[in-house]
Amino acid sequence: MKKSIGSYPRVRIEGGGRGVVSQAGAVLLVETVRKAGLDRAISAALMPWRRPRAVHDPGKILLDVALAVALGGDCLADVGKLRAEPAVFGPVASDPTVSRLVDSLAAAGPKALSAIRAARAEAREHVWNVAKNAAPDAEGQVVVDLDGVLVPAHSEKQDATATWKKTFGHHPLMGFVDHGSGGAGEPVAGLLRPGNAGSNTAADHITTAQLALAQLPKKYRRGSQTLIRTNSAGGTHEFAAWLAKRGRWLSYSVGMTITDTIHQAVLKIPPATWTVAVEPDGEIRDGAWVAELTGDVLKGRPQGTRLIVRKERPHPGAQSRITDADGLRLTAFATNTTDIPIAALELRHRQRARAEDRIRAARATGLRNLPLHDTAQNQIWLEIVQIAPDLLAWMPMLALTGETRGWEPRRLRLRLFSAAAQIVTTARRRHLRFARHWPWTDVITAALARLDALPNPG
Repeated sequence: MKKSIGSYPRVRIEGGGRGVVSQAGAVLLVETVRKAGLDRAISAALMPWRRPRAVHDPGKILLDVALAVALGGDCLADVGKLRAEPAVFGPVASDPTVSRLVDSLAAAGPKALSAIRAARAEAREHVWNVAKNAAPDAEGQVVVDLDGVLVPAHSEKQDATATWKKTFGHHPLMGFVDHGSGGAGEPVAGLLRPGNAGSNTAADHITTAQLALAQLPKKYRRGSQTLIRTNSAGGTHEFAAWLAKRGRWLSYSVGMTITDTIHQAVLKIPPATWTVAVEPDGEIRDGAWVAELTGDVLKGRPQGTRLIVRKERPHPGAQSRITDADGLRLTAFATNTTDIPIAALELRHRQRARAEDRIRAARATGLRNLPLHDTAQNQIWLEIVQIAPDLLAWMPMLALTGETRGWEPRRLRLRLFSAAAQIVTTARRRHLRFARHWPWTDVITAALARLDALPNPG
């Protein structure tokens, strides 16, 4: 190293170094794949697409792309970062081989999608069983949030159209299992739609809900222990009726548009009827009240529907709306849960805002754009994009504790996955030695130890 000049030291640059692995922290994701059984499940599912005498397994090719996306990649060619480190990721297919597989899966359509989704559901059930108290169903209920995402397109692509926000691209409808405030969220549904797809299309919400339920363990695919939450886009009569249909009996909490009928009903609520809203810690939410509406506003709704409305002082700088009442912002939602006080129901529905965090993380994990041209190809990409956040949710659930479990993808990449290590071969076994001075080496090694202690699938 030369003498320091300025704020940073100057170093000589030389090529040809050996025994050093970049992105070595990604071994956490590799071990998560192994412990989840996702490698075996997806390899078996995609065996029909393996060509005779093919060198690379289609399942591993798809997982390699998902790992590249989890590490920050946003196109198929980014799998090259894995190809450069065969000691950690094994043999990685060439770019043409990856493209041919995506084309083959896209040509197969629903058959290939069903195979990939079935493998993910199998691995998910195993992960939840192994995670025990850290799993999202630890309290006996699963919460699934549905929300639309605008994905811009910067070139002509199939089904890319003008969107309701006056942008150009696609409008997929996504579903996420909520891990609560202390964890991430698992994507369990991704319905690719044109940019001009309606926000409140009941048929699309039903299809997305079906995809999401198919990803859950069988005991959660019907019954009140599964809660479906949406914003006002999902507050249609048809979707609520489908959720509450006899034999399905799903719980729901769906936002409602403040119609003139609801607005007039709110104005008639006696002041003494309003109940103060609460925060997650049980404290009173300042300047917010909730009440339940009955009567004509429930016409056409499934039996047992409750309509809850909240009034709250708008945030400073917020513009007034025609639906405001006495200067207070009104919001409403419908639910079929009957055994919880309305203040707790309103808090539960307000926590649906965590779906925005899941969407932000998904944008940082491959959903920033749809890199391919055809819709069928981009639907395969959307499945890959769901596998990557799955791994980013499962790894913290299985291997991290405390504050680190809530780290979002960008922080995981910066602190854990980007860590370099030295590879050493001893007694015919390869070892990764992470730098002792790296601030998060202890987090990485402790997480790998926890993964190693977990039972192997099957």
